[in-house]
Amino acid sequence: MAQKKLSRSVLIGFAALLLLAGLSFAFWPRATMVDLGKVTRGDMRLTVNEQGKTRVRDAYVISMPIDGRLLRVQVSPGDPVTKDETIVARLRSVNPAALDIRTRGQAEAAVEAAEASLNVARANLEAARAEADLALSDLERTQSLADRGFASPAALDQAESLSRAAQARLATATAAIEQQEAQLRAARAQLIGFDDPDFFDVETNGSGEDRIIHAPTDGVVLQVIHQDETTLAVGSPIMVVGDIGEGLEVVVELISVDAINVGVGAPVDIVNWGGARVLSGIVTRVEPYGETKVSALGVEEQRVTAVIELSSPPEERQGLGHGYAVEAQIVTWSGEDVLKVPSSALFREGADWAVFLSNKGVADLRKVEIGHDNGQDAELLSGLSEGDIVVLYPPADLLPGQSLEQRFVE
Repeated sequence: MAQKKLSRSVLIGFAALLLLAGLSFAFWPRATMVDLGKVTRGDMRLTVNEQGKTRVRDAYVISMPIDGRLLRVQVSPGDPVTKDETIVARLRSVNPAALDIRTRGQAEAAVEAAEASLNVARANLEAARAEADLALSDLERTQSLADRGFASPAALDQAESLSRAAQARLATATAAIEQQEAQLRAARAQLIGFDDPDFFDVETNGSGEDRIIHAPTDGVVLQVIHQDETTLAVGSPIMVVGDIGEGLEVVVELISVDAINVGVGAPVDIVNWGGARVLSGIVTRVEPYGETKVSALGVEEQRVTAVIELSSPPEERQGLGHGYAVEAQIVTWSGEDVLKVPSSALFREGADWAVFLSNKGVADLRKVEIGHDNGQDAELLSGLSEGDIVVLYPPADLLPGQSLEQRFVE
């Protein structure tokens, strides 16, 4: 009887030990499995990424100079053309008196008005040039006096402001000359008719005399708008010609808050254009006028146009033409030998940024100060050192002092 009681007691004790061991194992703190990354040094940059499209910088639209009949166009899109040599269109008169007396009189009056406006613009240019020279001389004198202590900083600032304003007016006057010259050319073009031998070359065939138009520039035919023979009114477009090799650029529409950080001269990488290479470019212009555009999600956005000049040679972008879709990565900031931490390790701790440092397999909460952040890495200003191990994508329930099971992400 005593042996049975002893055996039963042993079994009960053994079962209690097993139960206690099971409960201890079940409730024993386990290490949290996390992804880890390192604090490193290296180059870093911030970019504004946006979809864009290519365009030929100087695309020439060849149009009907007057009313007439366009014969079938013999060139096709992609055909190379040479300035003043390649025949791109043949015209035939449907009205020998292309300009009647009244229309010609109006055109001649327009030419005289354009010439007068050009003379006024030239006079304004001379006045602006004299004003700019005077302002520059005043600035140099004021600078000399300020260096010797005889002129106040306010006087120097005013002289600099007046000089810049004078230079701006000079630039405006110079642009006005170009504008008036273009208007004069447009006015003179109204006098052109089929009877103007200086404008057309004549080609004689069995059906009579055809007037021929040569390519206005070297390049390729981008688009043929009217291929078949037809009668067209003056100004009707026939085709578009441009230089894809040297004249190709990229146009992107940036969100206005991003455009603020994009400056002229900023380097650009062109990706996802269809080729294996990453193309290079620079920003040549950020237009000062924003427009309201509706996104694909139906949200109104203020967009600003930026123009990018491709610096990669044509042989590296074979096949890229006018109106092709690309993605532009515009560099707004870059740094070398930057101490950086993975952005995925950062989280908010009150008003500060913080990370969990893996200290010998134990989570250690550290507050950090960061600078630039490109979404992949963040510039680390203080709080950690190179080589420190941090927790990536820290779980919401991770606490300081908790054991970690390390798993590096390469």
